[in-house]
Amino acid sequence: MQTLLADFVRSSRLPHIWCPGCGNGLIMGSLIRAMDAMELKPKEIAIVSGIGCSSRAAGYLNMQTLHTTHGRAVAFATGLKMARPELKVFIITGDGDSTAIGGNHFIHAARRNIDLNVLIFNNNIYGMTGGQASPLTPQGKKATTAPYGNAERNFDIMNLSKGAGATFAARVTTYHLRMLDKIIKKGVENKGFSVIEALTPCPIGYGRRNKMGDASDMLNSYKENSIPYEKSKTMAPEDLVGKITVGIHHEEQAPEFVEEYSRRVSRALKQ
Repeated sequence: MQTLLADFVRSSRLPHIWCPGCGNGLIMGSLIRAMDAMELKPKEIAIVSGIGCSSRAAGYLNMQTLHTTHGRAVAFATGLKMARPELKVFIITGDGDSTAIGGNHFIHAARRNIDLNVLIFNNNIYGMTGGQASPLTPQGKKATTAPYGNAERNFDIMNLSKGAGATFAARVTTYHLRMLDKIIKKGVENKGFSVIEALTPCPIGYGRRNKMGDASDMLNSYKENSIPYEKSKTMAPEDLVGKITVGIHHEEQAPEFVEEYSRRVSRALKQ
C-alpha cells in the first residue's frame, strides 16, 4: 500500500479535511486499488470533480485533476474526453453535485453514452455546505432544510441512470469495499457512460440528525440492510422496503459518443 500511496496520493495535501467516520476516504481507497489492479499510470488518468465533500478527493489524488464549479464536473469531463479520448476520465461527485445542480449535465451525458466513469459518493445530504436535503435524501429523513422530515421522494440513481441511457450502472456501499474495487474496474472496462453509486456514511451531518448512531453503526446498517441485486429481482416489493440493492443493476452495449462523433468529422473532412 505504501507504493500505491506514493504513486497515487499527494501526501503533501494530507491530513484530509473529512469528518471523523466519513466514508469518503474508503471510496477513494477503492478507486486507487482499482486503478492499480488495471495497471493504470497517473498520466493515463484524469480526475474531474465538482464542489462538495466528495469532490475534495481530486486534491488528494496525484494525477491530472480538475476541481471544477458546482454541478459542472460532467460538462468539464465531456470536453476533456472529446479533446483527449485516450484518457481514462473519472468524475468524482456527490449526491447534490450530480443530481441537483448537475442533474441536467448528468442525464445528457448518459444519453450520449460518452465514455466517462462517474463515481457518486452518496451520503444522502449536502455535507459540506450545511446539511441541506439533496435529491438523494430519503423521504422522511431530516436535514437542515427539512427539520420535520423530507417531504420529497428521492431519486433512485440506478433507475435514473438506466432511463437516461447509461450503459453501466452499479450500487455498492462502503461496507462492501472489495465489491466496490471490482465494480469500479468493471465500470472502466465498459465502453460508454458508467455510473457507480457508492453509499457512504455521514455520521456528523446526516447520521446524528437522524439518530442513526456513529460511523460503525451506519456501516453495520449497510451490512444488515443490503441484498444482492440479482436476489432482489425474486423478492416481493414489500420485502424490499428499506433495503439496499448492491451489485451491477444494468449493463448493455451501445455506440460510444466520442467514436460516433469522430466518424462524422472524418466523413465531413473527406467531402
